[in-house]
Parts: sequence; C-alpha cells; structure tokens
Amino acid sequence: MNLSEVNSAEFRQFVQDHLREDPALLLFKYQGKVSFDLKMAVQQISARQKIAKKLPSWAENPDLIFPASISLEQSSSKETAHFKAKGLTGKVMLDLTGGLGVDFFHLSQGFETGIYCERLPELFQIASHNLELLNPGKFEFVEGDGLEFLSKTDLEFDLIYADPARRGTGNQKLYKLQDCEPDVIGAWDLMKSKSKQILLKVSPMLDISQAWSELPEIHKITVVSVKNEVKELLLFWEKGNTSNSKTIEVVDLGSGFDTFSFEPKEEAQADFSMGETEKYLVEPVSGILKAGAFHLFAQRFGLKKLERNSHLYTGTTIPEGIPGRIFEVVQEVTPKKQEIKSLFPAGKVNVICRNYVTGAEELKKKLGLKDGGEDFLIGTKTGSGYKVFWCRRM
Repeated sequence: MNLSEVNSAEFRQFVQDHLREDPALLLFKYQGKVSFDLKMAVQQISARQKIAKKLPSWAENPDLIFPASISLEQSSSKETAHFKAKGLTGKVMLDLTGGLGVDFFHLSQGFETGIYCERLPELFQIASHNLELLNPGKFEFVEGDGLEFLSKTDLEFDLIYADPARRGTGNQKLYKLQDCEPDVIGAWDLMKSKSKQILLKVSPMLDISQAWSELPEIHKITVVSVKNEVKELLLFWEKGNTSNSKTIEVVDLGSGFDTFSFEPKEEAQADFSMGETEKYLVEPVSGILKAGAFHLFAQRFGLKKLERNSHLYTGTTIPEGIPGRIFEVVQEVTPKKQEIKSLFPAGKVNVICRNYVTGAEELKKKLGLKDGGEDFLIGTKTGSGYKVFWCRRM
C-alpha cells in the first residue's frame, strides 16, 4: 500500500466526504474523475463502514488506514478487546500474531512496552502506521514470524498473547488448535519458558474439552459473548499456578449479568432433576450453553430440566438476575394450523425450536406464521414427548 497516497489531503478528504455512500456506486460515479487511486479510496470507505459498530473510534479517526482482508472480519471489537486486557499488567508484553492490532493496542495499555509481530507485509505496514499514531513511542514492531522472533530473543515477557489464524487453504474454518497458525501447541514449552502469563484467543467453535485435551496446562477458559452471541474463547495460563483446578468462566458483555464460573467437575457432579413444564421456561444465555453447564445451571438456580437433551429449564418461581431468557407459559398448544390460527388470527408469533422434531422455519411454514408480536411458540421435547408451548417473554 502506498502510504504517501493514502495520506494525501485529496485522498483523505474524498474518504471523509463519502463515508455513508454505497462503495460500488462510488466506483462507477468517480471512475476517471480523480487523480488518486479510486479503488483504494473506496476500499477505505468500505472498511470503515464494516468496522463502524465494533470499532467506532477507529472508524471515525481520519488518520487511520485499514486493510482489504479477512483481518477486519477477525479483529476483536472494542468491548472484547477491552475485556481481555482487564487485570493484565507488567513491563513487557508480546503479541505473536498482531493482525490489525486491536487486541494488541488494548492489552499493551497495562504494560510499559508492547512488542507487535506480524508476518504479512501489508498488514504489518498498516498496523504499525496506525499504532504509532494512536500511541507514539509506546510500541516496538517486528515484521516476520512471531515464534521465530520468540525463539531468538533473550527478552522475558510478562504476557505472551496470540490469536492463531483460524482459516486454512480454500478459506475453510478451522476449529482445532492443531490446525491453526502459528502452532501454539508445538511452541508451548518455548512460550512457557519466556513468559509469566500466556493468553490465547481461539475460535468460538472450538470444543472446550478439546482445548484442554490439546493444552492440559491451561488454567482457565473464558467464554466471551456480546449480547448473547458467543464471540471468542480465551485460554489462560499463569506461571507459578500449581493448582490442579480448571475453571470455566462465562461473561456476556452488554447484558449486565454477573460472571458464571465453575469447574468441569462441578458439572459432572451436579445434582439436578427433570420435570414437566411449570409456570416458567428459561433458556440460559448462549455462553452457558457453550460452556456445557447444562446440569449445573439447573442446580444453581433451583430449576428442573425438561429433558436430558433439551436445554430449557422450568420452575414455579425464577430467581432474580438469572442469566437467560425467561418466558411465562400461557398454555400448551397443538401444532395444528387451525388451532394456531384461532389463537393468533394476525398470523404473527415468534417461533423458537429447541430439541424439537422440526426447526423453527419449518414449523412456521407448517403453521402459516411469521415472526412478530409479543407472543412466542416454543417447540421442545419434555420427558413425555415433543410439545409446543404458547409463552410470553418476561
């Protein structure tokens, strides 16, 4: 990327003037009418539009530049980057896989110095440009393979961070650590020997038991969600922690509920019961389901599970602050078009299926319904079979 052109007054003004316009139409409208690289300018506009919600302050900064790559898609949001930086402090931290630099920037705020590594030349050029603008003199930049740098340096780190690439040849998604780059499993002993703490950000699709199978020394796994959507898993190791305990932590940024933490053995030993639907149905937040706290959720909140594989819970009362969606059951209904039409003559009701014989879209089609209104139909399986409940959100 030609930084001198990107930083020219005419180029930057064009970007700022057209931030809210359709990039495709801009290419057509201004082709051959500007003296700078129009395609690059439109790409900058498109990139800012893509990250406006998750990185608003970066998108609004006219001095920053952005890549046309998957780095935008995989970069953390401001909320998740800020969360992972909490409580991490020291003299020197190292990011092995710097990327766009969002996590690196936030993590480094707790350290005297941050060292950024990136092997892709253009991404390195863009990120080092941005980071130096955001905090001049704070960072050191290493263009090249982070693990190679780590193997050669004599430095000792207070934190090593890595976000292994989760896509391979053909852009397929990879969900095992051993399939990602860099190979943090093969480099685990090297990383431990040179750092007091290690933090890995991995795919939200990674199986938690698989993570502990691949890296059994990990002390804590955090499931990070934003408004009930699981965004990432964080794997944390700390030197000197001789405890044999393993902790799973669930957080949901933006929802206001307290952290849900437990040890895997608690889930295995949870004392819970199953039962038919009572006054309320509860669906835990997605992070708790990802963490696999299926039985422990019932035990902690005094609820019954509908069926072993139906992760919906029921009770006559609901504790305050429970981390999940709460529905008050109006009645059980028969999933027949005529009966449903009499209950919802406008044909609008929100449909949810959890461990039901069909999916929500198929059930809506069968009953002639469209999502909308204040009512819900929840299809699920209880101990006595498949059922549909008319509910209202609490």
